[in-house]
Amino acid sequence: MGDPLFWHRLQFGFTATYHYLFPQLTMGLAFLIVVFKAMGLRTGEARYADAARFWIKIFGINFAVGVVTGIPLEFQFGTNWARFSQLSGGIIGQTLGMEGMFAFFLESSFLGLLIWGEKRLSPKGHFRAAVALWLGSWLSGYFIVATNAFMQHPVGYTVAPDGTLQLTSFWAFLLNPWALGQYAHTMIASVVTGSFVVAAVGAFWTLKGLHAEQARLNLRMGTFMGLIFSVLVAFPTGDLQGKLVARYQPITLAAMEGRFESGPRAGLTLIGQPNVAQRKIDNPVQLPAVLSFIAYGTFSSDVKGLSSFPEDQWPQNIELLYYSFHIMAGLGTLMIAVMGLAAFLLWRRRLDTNRPMLWALMLAFPFPYIATTAGWAVAEFGRQPWLIHGVLRTNQGASPMVHAGQTAFTTLGFAGIFVVLSILFLYLIGRELAHGPVKH
Repeated sequence: MGDPLFWHRLQFGFTATYHYLFPQLTMGLAFLIVVFKAMGLRTGEARYADAARFWIKIFGINFAVGVVTGIPLEFQFGTNWARFSQLSGGIIGQTLGMEGMFAFFLESSFLGLLIWGEKRLSPKGHFRAAVALWLGSWLSGYFIVATNAFMQHPVGYTVAPDGTLQLTSFWAFLLNPWALGQYAHTMIASVVTGSFVVAAVGAFWTLKGLHAEQARLNLRMGTFMGLIFSVLVAFPTGDLQGKLVARYQPITLAAMEGRFESGPRAGLTLIGQPNVAQRKIDNPVQLPAVLSFIAYGTFSSDVKGLSSFPEDQWPQNIELLYYSFHIMAGLGTLMIAVMGLAAFLLWRRRLDTNRPMLWALMLAFPFPYIATTAGWAVAEFGRQPWLIHGVLRTNQGASPMVHAGQTAFTTLGFAGIFVVLSILFLYLIGRELAHGPVKH
């Protein structure tokens, strides 16, 4: 517990996890708001504009809290991870700066137009502002993902004589194949989050007998979009991400599946407990040869196990990595099942009156939050012991002058601030849910 590196990692992981609860909803809602506005323009029905107006308010609350909780992350690059920033700042500073200067200001400016400009803008003008908000939020997401992708699969750089990393190809860095795959997976997952929240609010209003027309609209939109994007987050984007891990981080793939021995026709573990001491999976339930197919496209492909690699390059917490991956995959399957059943009932015109399904939709909204958090845990635990994969180890990137006690103290301070923010956030969201959609 007195190790400064432990506290640096704990603080960044804690603040990043809490922060991302908010952007994942804003990015998903940005897309759904565009859909609501587009449907309103196409049909001329005011109910779509009413729904968009309600979700713009929710977006605004999420956006504000997301900005506040993201500020500590920026400071930690200079305080907790000064050595990492010194060595790689010439590269990751490009995307982090572009995110702040272009995407953030684009997003925040058009959010103001959406909230306060509806009476002054034409319907098409307000729709264009919604599109700009969506582009700004998703552009911001790309710059952040591209930064993380460089840490996962560094490209377009060279090592200068002084040991710093210098950019040699901006476009190779920006269009990193890992970034493209990770971005598609991340953005579609954000739409899943938004869809589950929209469906949950529709289910809540239906169960309470409130805002009947808007409740039905939100139920239909959330269920329809939730089913489509829950499938897309698994295939093709999740499949693509898995193949990237297999190609560039085979050690991570082995740890994700608790695979210690190499060989062809590798089985996909559905249930089991990794036993690192004995180098095996206890009580395994596996699908034969499926992992080989998912990773490399053929059932006979050889998948390397952890024993094929030096132990000092293994992820440092194989158990947590393994369980995070299986929680993500299990919840992804469950979300497809929930939305598939809801869509079937919607098609049969029975969703509005099926109270068990409405309760299921209302209570299922945390699923994408948990799955996304687990997914990011897989990405970050899987990269260990590297801060920049194959280039810079995590213990080489921390700040040597910041001690464990200082970081522990500030972590407790952040926790207290986040408690206050959570109470304020829940109050504001609860107030909007109680008010419901307001007609223009």
